[in-house]
Amino acid sequence: MIGVPGTAHRLFGALRDEDISVILISQGSSEHSICFAIPQSQAALAERVVRRAFAMELREGQIQSVEVSRDCAIVAVVGDGMAGTHGVSAKVFGALGKAAVNVRAIAQGASERNISAVIDGRDATKALRAMHSSFYLSPHTLSIGLVGPGTVGSVLLDQIASQAARLQRDFNVDLRVRGIAGRGRMLLAERSIDLSDWRKAMKSAEPTDLRRFAEHVAADHLPHRVIIDCTADAGVGARYAGWLAAGVHVVTPNKKANSGPMQDYRALREAGRHSGAHFLYEANVGAGLPVIMTLRDLRETGDEIRSIEGIFSGTLAYLFNLFDGQASFSEIVRDARAKGYTEPDPRDDLSGMDVARKLIILGREMGMTLELDDVRVQSLVPAALTGCGVDEFLERLSDYDGEMNGMLEETRKAGMVLRYVGRLTADGGATVGVERFERSHPFANMALTDNIVRFVTARYCENPLIVQGPGAGPAVTAGGVFGDLLRLAAYLGARI
Repeated sequence: MIGVPGTAHRLFGALRDEDISVILISQGSSEHSICFAIPQSQAALAERVVRRAFAMELREGQIQSVEVSRDCAIVAVVGDGMAGTHGVSAKVFGALGKAAVNVRAIAQGASERNISAVIDGRDATKALRAMHSSFYLSPHTLSIGLVGPGTVGSVLLDQIASQAARLQRDFNVDLRVRGIAGRGRMLLAERSIDLSDWRKAMKSAEPTDLRRFAEHVAADHLPHRVIIDCTADAGVGARYAGWLAAGVHVVTPNKKANSGPMQDYRALREAGRHSGAHFLYEANVGAGLPVIMTLRDLRETGDEIRSIEGIFSGTLAYLFNLFDGQASFSEIVRDARAKGYTEPDPRDDLSGMDVARKLIILGREMGMTLELDDVRVQSLVPAALTGCGVDEFLERLSDYDGEMNGMLEETRKAGMVLRYVGRLTADGGATVGVERFERSHPFANMALTDNIVRFVTARYCENPLIVQGPGAGPAVTAGGVFGDLLRLAAYLGARI
């Protein structure tokens, strides 16, 4: 076809002679192909007509093929205000791209009053909603599925419920929670779950099936879909790559995926890059504190990270803030568990593995290739108590108070305090354990359950950058996840 005059004339003349209506025409300047759209009812006739008109060229290989794509749709943006307005095409195709809608062909006239795109028919409603929301003709809708309506997840649902009307009124954002999946039951809604009554509805919900849950959340008629994982379950984290590959965004405070084996971590990133889906996890470290965001800003603006150190566990911060010799360490642990400051099994906190996972996440954000085995962890769980039940652990922990009291006494004599700290250095060193600090050090002066992270960089060397605040608790963790959800809405085009 390249440089051969009359090809288009013969093609459309043949179609005209058979009374076949051409709705759209697209041809690139390369002249390699001509694409046109017709009513599907005329597809078979059109194929015969074109093959007959170019029989010789097809036989001699001058034209390689005649192809018919069925079940397509055309979406068009039309308006006088488009003429001379910069960025309309970018907004149209950006909206389609963010909604994971593949464009088969494009047509735009020189009048600039119409942009048309051929897409798969099954994506028509989703594409229409995406373009409507990008031009603020309808709300910017997110189909949301939440896994883990427990301590953090239930608070997050309450936060969404309290802000949904304001977000739709002020920012045209429609947050539709269409699925809630617990350990045994899941609740699905075609439009949106009534968040004022979801707890009662969950009691009579159907058995949990995460595959069906994800398919429901990823409805074809809604442009954007996101799954929020509020569990601490490695099995749920293992599904992230598949969800991202399918174009489902993921928001989570669950640390398991980001601190798992490096090959799984890389596969996760690759899945998101390939599909364009976002993976947001600010609450992995520091609950609602901007720790990961701060680290990224430092790196992306060219700063050199020399070390990161901090108190990353609200539970361990609480324990060592209270451990002053007036009560034994085992008493403080039992009291903290009774008040709900520790995990149901305090060994999950005392082992230091939660802090180690946070270091892994920060190290990988720095570009390090770190595995959990690379972190030197000082566990506060006596080796003899690792395999017993929780009650027995709490009862026998007092047998080991002498060791902790000795450590405290030596530290107090030196005029210092004990803190449980995680530390990363630029050479790849990663340690977790108890350290001593002068009473003037920032780590020695903090609220009971605060997290505090200290960045030493080329810019912040003499006076390190510190991020400090509540690093535990359902409200602040849910707030961090909610912040990521709104950040996702902004990435997808909402004006938040």
